Amino acid sequence: MALVKKGARRITVDGVTYRWRTRGRPTYDQGLVWGPLTYAVEHAETPGTTLVVTTDQPHPSNSFDIPARPVLPAEVAATIRTARAKGWTPEKPGSPFLLNQAQGFVPAG
Repeated sequence: MALVKKGARRITVDGVTYRWRTRGRPTYDQGLVWGPLTYAVEHAETPGTTLVVTTDQPHPSNSFDIPARPVLPAEVAATIRTARAKGWTPEKPGSPFLLNQAQGFVPAG
């Protein structure tokens, strides 16, 4: 599953270029702050397995205007390194590699 190129940002980590993006509009659960923000990362030249990262933050466009901090490139780089250390191989096809970093997320309600 390849990322949509529109809205994707490029990042180079340890000499390898990746693309990453968050959803522009929240899912139903994210909008109600029942679920946290997620973002996806893939290898820029040879898209294979997509990394899906679940953060500990609400989506910035949630329905309750609950403050959320942006996903910064330094955080994405650290997440890529963590996923690679845990066995993510972005150049090879396969099911999405899920990395849950939602510890501390408190759903609204």
